[in-house]
Amino acid sequence: MRVAATDDDARARRLARLAGLYAVTPDLEDTAALLAGCAAALDGGAAAIQYRNKSAPAGLREAQARAIAALARARGALFIVNDDAALAARVDADGVHVGVEDGGVAAARALVGPARLVGASCYDALPRAAEAVAAGADYVAFGSFFPSGTKPHARRASLDLVPRARALGVPVVAIGGIDASNVRQLVDAGVDAVAVIAAVFGAGDGAAIASAARRIASAFSPPSGAR
Repeated sequence: MRVAATDDDARARRLARLAGLYAVTPDLEDTAALLAGCAAALDGGAAAIQYRNKSAPAGLREAQARAIAALARARGALFIVNDDAALAARVDADGVHVGVEDGGVAAARALVGPARLVGASCYDALPRAAEAVAAGADYVAFGSFFPSGTKPHARRASLDLVPRARALGVPVVAIGGIDASNVRQLVDAGVDAVAVIAAVFGAGDGAAIASAARRIASAFSPPSGAR
């Protein structure tokens, strides 16, 4: 029982850090450039980094994931691996994020263990989110909320889905076409975090990435003068 309680506490501490900007990496083979971009995103206020690389060979993916894991650990940021629960466990990530084709929440939990997070993509489907939570998902993600260059044909989710999803009792993450011009709509709707790729990592050099991250992350800060 003491071990289970410790695992639950560790997972709860990790989940509490899932708030604000959740930066998702682009497909990039240059590991040094990828790390520099991640560091800049963290400088700009990203609370979490998700490693997502659909095109790299397995060896490069593991090397990059290990490097970002070390960076995130040193910065006190959350580190999540996209799709690959086994990789998340090997590099001691904080968790894994799974989609509809990635084996499911229960299978991911079996690989990463009880102390790490499992997040689930739910697209525009509240019933899928309910099933994911019942299976043990720690947070659910919906989108695309806006037109997305990364996934131009993604299903679109509506803002009124957010308050209904919050009734599931886990953090709600939004993804898809999010930038500084529209993030406030999602914050006002009640999301806990926004997952962003292009509007952060496509901004340019390190200073531009940090600035872009800061503009998005600041939407989660209380208005000036608010108590």
